[in-house]
Amino acid sequence: MPELPVVGAQLTVLDLDRHRDWLFEKDRDLELPEFCMADILRAPGPFIDRAKARLDGWNGRLGIHGPFTGFQIDSRDRDVRAVVQARLDQGLDVCAALGAVQMVIHSPYDSWDHSNLDNGPRDRDRRVAAVLTLLEPALKRAEAMGVTMVLENIKDIDPRERATVIEAAASPALRLSVDTGHAHWAHSVCGAPSAAEFVAAAGAALAHVHLQDTDGLADRHWSLSEGNIDFGSIFAALGRIASKPHLIVEINEFHKVEASVAHLEGLGLAQ
Repeated sequence: MPELPVVGAQLTVLDLDRHRDWLFEKDRDLELPEFCMADILRAPGPFIDRAKARLDGWNGRLGIHGPFTGFQIDSRDRDVRAVVQARLDQGLDVCAALGAVQMVIHSPYDSWDHSNLDNGPRDRDRRVAAVLTLLEPALKRAEAMGVTMVLENIKDIDPRERATVIEAAASPALRLSVDTGHAHWAHSVCGAPSAAEFVAAAGAALAHVHLQDTDGLADRHWSLSEGNIDFGSIFAALGRIASKPHLIVEINEFHKVEASVAHLEGLGLAQ
């Protein structure tokens, strides 16, 4: 019987001490969320120093949540594009300083796209080209660094739209992320596939998963067991794919992280 997957969490630098023993005992995956904020990216030094001190001796896989506020990664405005590229570069600076191997970025696709991307004969291709034009400098740098940027579903209805970007990029530095709560909202409200189907559709390109619970009506980021997501089907789908994605509990109440993983353990899904 294969060993159960080890689940990690998103924790702020300030929460690392509280969960140190739990994190270190199995070298769990860790994601630091602070570096999505522009103000912190402008002066990340204190956060980097504190994280490095708290993580001394830990040998898990480290990622950060990259910047996303106020922009999309498909901007065709040259001036806006330059700002977004600068933010992504700042995120990669943090990865270099911390030794992080992943950076989460947000998908630009939404329900409007799902209904309208085929209005013109080349609209889908133009959207993919816009994303890759913006990401090109970051992708080249990430490849050289050994960092993977993972494209997370946000308002996505069809998981194939992000997959098309990954295929067109043909870069080891760009892979897929699935957020279970976002997928469950899209399934419940917009008729998208289930969260488990998002995982299955990602297949070998899946490098990262945000595990959160919700009632399907909004993006709750509840502790696992507080909503109605079927985590059994999600972990069954994970068991059928070849990749070994970072498994990150991403909930609003950081003090419930360990209880969330204990819930998965009680279900016989993870440890």
